[in-house]
Amino acid sequence: MKVINIEVHEIAPEYHDWIAYPLNHYYGPTRRTVYVAHTDNGLIGLGEGGGTPEAQETIDRYLGSNPFAWVGDETSLALGTAMYDLMGQAAGVPVYQLFGQKQRSWVPVGSWTVSTHPKHMAEAVQRYAEAGYTWLKYHLSPFENVFDQTEAMQAVAPPGFKIHYDFTMHGTNDHMPELLEKLAEYPVAGCFEDALPPGDIEGYIDLRRRSKLPIVLHHFPMGATYEVLMQPADIYMIGHAKIGDAQRKAGLFAAAGKPFMLQNVGGGITRAMVVHMMAAFPTATFHCHNDYETWAADVVKERLDPINGFVRVPEKPGLGLTLDRDELERLKNLSLPSQDKWIIKSRFKNGTRMFNIADPDNSIFMVRPDHKKLIPMSYAAPIETEYWDDDGSDEYRELFSRIEREGIVLERN
Repeated sequence: MKVINIEVHEIAPEYHDWIAYPLNHYYGPTRRTVYVAHTDNGLIGLGEGGGTPEAQETIDRYLGSNPFAWVGDETSLALGTAMYDLMGQAAGVPVYQLFGQKQRSWVPVGSWTVSTHPKHMAEAVQRYAEAGYTWLKYHLSPFENVFDQTEAMQAVAPPGFKIHYDFTMHGTNDHMPELLEKLAEYPVAGCFEDALPPGDIEGYIDLRRRSKLPIVLHHFPMGATYEVLMQPADIYMIGHAKIGDAQRKAGLFAAAGKPFMLQNVGGGITRAMVVHMMAAFPTATFHCHNDYETWAADVVKERLDPINGFVRVPEKPGLGLTLDRDELERLKNLSLPSQDKWIIKSRFKNGTRMFNIADPDNSIFMVRPDHKKLIPMSYAAPIETEYWDDDGSDEYRELFSRIEREGIVLERN
């Protein structure tokens, strides 16, 4: 068996209407790449990755090879996924069996959104709870007050629903032990991810001792190796790791007896691969994230939606997916409107106004504005924010130009 052809398709998936406004303002329309690998005996394997396709020289490495040459692939996560799909089909077994014995038939999955106005955060909780999720993760932003958001989410959350707070490696002037202690008082609060800079292992060890809720570590200063032995967190996260690398780290976490999860963003193909891997890894017991729930359509016919926070592991050979050619072609030809830069219009409760420029091509500013070295900020500040798109007014143009000159505008009431 040899791989004789790999189709490369760039697609533009649509967000669900209810969440499109904040996601577009953070990131603009996004793109993904779908790979369809063919073998000389008629098998078809699916993989997917980010918006930039793999280089042709990387794709050429897979052409002419036997898919089984890519066990533990560390070249391409997307193409490696397609190879595992082919391997499973050729062997007549689901992909998880290529990683080891099945540890669980149902894998926990979480939902995701961006930090925005409290009423939109509450809507996300309601919508995702109705869709079968029991966890919501979001990256905190100092342009919104985390306690206002939490109270809004707490008011609508069904019993057992939890919030996964991602601090994106800190970046504010908050005293984190105090902030986490206050958040932990809310029943809806579930865990805290990357609450400190990644190199502060001693700080994480101390924070873990203080925190009433689990500390999750995603960014590792030593590549999720020696620092794990120092026990700086309760739970570990691996994001977009190559397949072989994820296997090694899964072995380390199992040896340490530590829960962990995978975070690979994509659609149904990505969710299926993550679910198969987490079904076999001994301590992969924490909810995974794929952003699968944010997209309105997909290129596969099967749905991998959760029931009470869990997705059933597919049992068909390979990933257990069927390509939807019609939808693939539609998403290839879909042209989504771009999102221009916009003004972040913030107001403090004492009446002070603050104006910044947001750029979807530099979305990290929304969660780590400290990177621009403009002004210290806090997740607990008495602040609320509106999104101001270009309305063609002289007022908008003049203020936009002023922000470009000054970097940030701060005005008294």
